[in-house]
Amino acid sequence: MSKLNIKPLADRVLIEPLAAETKTASGIIIPDNAKEKPQKGTVVAVGPGTKDENITVKVGDTVLYGKFAGTELKLEGTDYLMMRESDILAIV
Repeated sequence: MSKLNIKPLADRVLIEPLAAETKTASGIIIPDNAKEKPQKGTVVAVGPGTKDENITVKVGDTVLYGKFAGTELKLEGTDYLMMRESDILAIV
């Protein structure tokens, strides 16, 4: 992975979503137009936090987030999500 030249501000976190499932548990192949948005990803960069709250996630953590959380970005040909740390539901 190349070094990104992006540093989130305040309590924001940059996440690389994991790939969407292409096959169900029973072996049925899911077409592209029926795939769900992934709700799991890897933290790529974190901001410094705010004076009131520190950041609890760190780079490399796998996290769960809401289906419609964050802002979608495309940097260097890769899709990312920028969201506040409060939009993260759990660290896996």
